[in-house]
Amino acid sequence: MAAIEYSKLKVLIVEDESYTRQIIRNLLYQLGVRSIAEAPNGRDGLLELIRVRPDVVLCDVHMKPISGLELLKQLRTVKIPEIAATPVVMLTADSSKDTVMFARELAVNGYLVKPIGLSQLKARIDAAVSDRSLK
Repeated sequence: MAAIEYSKLKVLIVEDESYTRQIIRNLLYQLGVRSIAEAPNGRDGLLELIRVRPDVVLCDVHMKPISGLELLKQLRTVKIPEIAATPVVMLTADSSKDTVMFARELAVNGYLVKPIGLSQLKARIDAAVSDRSLK
């Protein structure tokens, strides 16, 4: 498998807490990611997703007016296949079995429970982006 060129990766962070977005952004910078878009909720996240067409989305679960799970559900039904297949990694404090199972049913590409570390984030991004290149 070819190494991922993080400097060419486009990442969208969908997170309602600005402090958490900043932490995730800093971790992504450490990996070498330079193209980072952000949205403060699922509704804005969907709009950014269609505008930016990121290689991977890092998304919180619990947000209003649209949750991360609802964003994932709507994304998977988009009529443009390459957008609908965008890899999504959930970053959340919610580790409940029901939430994880629901995310899996919606074809989530990864699930990380906060707080997250650099190596965990890198592993999930690598897996999500690698999955996409196989499709």
